[in-house]
Amino acid sequence: MATKPSTQKASGANSAPSGSRLAPPIKAVKLRHPFRWIVAGVIVLYFAAFVWDAAVNRPVYDWAAYGKYIFDKRISEAALVTLELTVWSMAIAIVLGIVLAVMRLSPNPVFQGVSWFYLWVFRGTPVYVQLVFWGLIAAIYPTFTLGIPFGPQWISVAAADVPVFWIAVVGLGLNEAAYMAEVVRAGILSVDSGQSEAARALGMSWFQSMRRVIIPQSMRIIIPPTGNEVISMLKTTSLVAAVPFSLDLYMRARDIAGPIFKPIPLLMVASSWYLLFTSILMVGQYYLEKRYARGTGFERMKASVESTEEIAT
Repeated sequence: MATKPSTQKASGANSAPSGSRLAPPIKAVKLRHPFRWIVAGVIVLYFAAFVWDAAVNRPVYDWAAYGKYIFDKRISEAALVTLELTVWSMAIAIVLGIVLAVMRLSPNPVFQGVSWFYLWVFRGTPVYVQLVFWGLIAAIYPTFTLGIPFGPQWISVAAADVPVFWIAVVGLGLNEAAYMAEVVRAGILSVDSGQSEAARALGMSWFQSMRRVIIPQSMRIIIPPTGNEVISMLKTTSLVAAVPFSLDLYMRARDIAGPIFKPIPLLMVASSWYLLFTSILMVGQYYLEKRYARGTGFERMKASVESTEEIAT
């Protein structure tokens, strides 16, 4: 007698009530966007018309000259010089930018004032004007000396003996350092204040907490805009004619175009090399961002969505 009610209860829990029906499956209907497809078709049509017109109806492009000079030795050597300008300038900018950002956030008012003045000058004046000043540096400061002010001088170098390449690198690097300082400062401020408090609780000094705790965590914020600044620097090297320096990609293409009266094909040659370099840098930036984004909320959400899709399939 004791087992019968429990058996009835279990069977009642597993069976559906009489007269009830299962809900029919929902049939999802994909939304149609006819206007979106019409606009996309018009864009593709105009793009195809532009490509056809440039390839057939515009002899001024002179594709034969483009093919002749795209791999010219003078152009490839100038492209290498442009890369060297970019790498050295960004190296100076990143190191100096970190120093300026740390000085700006330092509790020392002298450091704060020096950093603010540097950013005010170099962000407030055009880079072309700065490069012109660097080109005239020999007239302003004939010699560079290292030593104690109003005391003994240890090293003295004539400004006229400094290669123009390094003058261009210094001019570009000092200008870019002002922007990198703001990028690094934004990354440092993005780190939770509890991290610095924990570092101080462990006995770290302010500089130790910056070097070991704050700056490594801020890299995921610093990397994306730094990649943009590298790409921007690659294109800014075309302004070194103000120094004057004429061995970069743009100036070499212009020098070749002058005697043969073909500026448009040579400009396209230079643009193609710039596009190649920027494309490579964009791919590298993507993988760097992906590496430093590990463990963030976006990456965890993306991983959960992918795992859900795998389970559903």
